[in-house]
Amino acid sequence: IIKMARQDLKYKLTSALHQAIRNKKRIDCKGVRVNASNTVSTVDISIRPVTAEGLPSGLFLVIFEEKAVSCLQDELPGKASDGEKTDPALRQLEQELQSTREYLQATIEELETSNEELKSNNEELQSVNEEQQSTNEELETSKEELQSTNEELATVNSELQNKVNALSKVSDDMNNLLAATEIASIFMDTRLDIKRYTPAAARLIQLIPTDIGRPLSDLTTSFPGVDLAGYAIQVLDDLNTLESEILSADGFWHLLKVIPYRTSENVIDGVVVTVMDIHGVKQADKIRRLATILEDANDAITVRDFKGHILAWNNGAERMYGWTGREAQKMTINDLVPGHRLKAEKAFMGQLKKGEPVKSLTTQRLTKDGRILDVWLTATVLKDDSGQAIEIATTERDLAWLPSGN
Repeated sequence: IIKMARQDLKYKLTSALHQAIRNKKRIDCKGVRVNASNTVSTVDISIRPVTAEGLPSGLFLVIFEEKAVSCLQDELPGKASDGEKTDPALRQLEQELQSTREYLQATIEELETSNEELKSNNEELQSVNEEQQSTNEELETSKEELQSTNEELATVNSELQNKVNALSKVSDDMNNLLAATEIASIFMDTRLDIKRYTPAAARLIQLIPTDIGRPLSDLTTSFPGVDLAGYAIQVLDDLNTLESEILSADGFWHLLKVIPYRTSENVIDGVVVTVMDIHGVKQADKIRRLATILEDANDAITVRDFKGHILAWNNGAERMYGWTGREAQKMTINDLVPGHRLKAEKAFMGQLKKGEPVKSLTTQRLTKDGRILDVWLTATVLKDDSGQAIEIATTERDLAWLPSGN
């Protein structure tokens, strides 16, 4: 709009526009003279902000209102009002000078405003620059702290990995230990729900992986008449260890042990049930008692191999024949048989080796002091697990102890 305005309007219009934009209010310029084609026009300029709804901000409405038009000849010298002669060119120059002053004043004010704004912007930029510098320093510090934290995390992660590996190894060791002990163990929580069990427990009590989390009372065990859940409840109530020998359905003896499950903080967190096979121990105890009876029997009880070497010799044999057990284990059966009985003794051992049935019989034995004893002999063949005959056990009774007629 400045470029389109006439020369006489340009300075005043520019000044008024800058004032309206800067102050954001209405600006009025009255009686602006405009020369065109030997005529002079008086124009009122009005500039006002446009703030109607729906229009973008920053719009201004410029209104030119022409007041009067006169010929330049009317303003020649000698026709001035009040008898004064005024040079039209001088008035025009004065008007242009006044407009130029006003334009310069507006330009100066605008320049001062721009300088102040630039100064303020410069201060803001400097402040922003300082803040940016401070932020950069903080970021650098944060970066160093983050790098240090990452190094610490890497160290902690390495330590945790080592602990996980160690824990995994310990877990493997414990699993192999529990499997090697062949002890059936069941771990339960305070509600008697199964948490874990050993391979031996899976075989003995017939557990499967889906039994994890099930109550112990829901399981059917191979121990008729044994209430495992009742024992576990009793242990949770009194916190005492419970032990009992129980018999399985297939006739094997087991030792049942129920103890409270204690954490490292000594907190009761459930129950542990262990079942150990003691059938072999029971049998060994039975054999031990039987061996004691045989060892102290009055009859001579011996064990020899099929070559005749004496392997076992009880106290009755020591009393009957006079040789100690250590002496007898260096002897053979031939040292106990009189010469005229050796052939019959050899035939007797041959029958036993072949598995032929042999009845008890009367024979003779030599004593350490050279006496010949008449004895009642009962022989039993001992076999290994495969059924192969390996040894002969004999019971020999001195007939002199029997009442006459027997």
